[in-house]
Amino acid sequence: MSRNVLSLTPLFRSTIGFDKFDEIFNSVLQGEETSNISYPPYNIEKRGEDSYTITMAVAGFKDRDITINSNNNELVITGNIEDKSEAEDKVEYLHKGIATRAFERSFKLADHMIVTDASLADGLLRINLLRELPEEKKPRLIPINNQKAIENKKSK
Repeated sequence: MSRNVLSLTPLFRSTIGFDKFDEIFNSVLQGEETSNISYPPYNIEKRGEDSYTITMAVAGFKDRDITINSNNNELVITGNIEDKSEAEDKVEYLHKGIATRAFERSFKLADHMIVTDASLADGLLRINLLRELPEEKKPRLIPINNQKAIENKKSK
């Protein structure tokens, strides 16, 4: 049985510093990891030519409840609230719409992406990223040598 795979490659030609988005979307379309795919919600913003920000809505989490790890082109954000107060245990909720369940969200980073800093304020976690190309990877202008100039140098 052949399976049609939707390729979103044309949508990501102007990349935002992340690669393999089409693999992420294909896994969603194929039903993989769909239970936790929308929590916590996040935005990815392009701030400049090589500057990006991931903003995650993490209401109820404190900075000690969140860990951010960057390793081998992968960024992993984990949240887990372990210190629930006794007063909160005695509360009877009539409606509980603010999710504070544990989460792990990972992002594949493009080559040469680094995390510059992270901040947590007003229930929003902001992670700033920067693409830093090494000098040898940056485009450079190659001058065209004039053949007559080269011949004149040889004859002198």
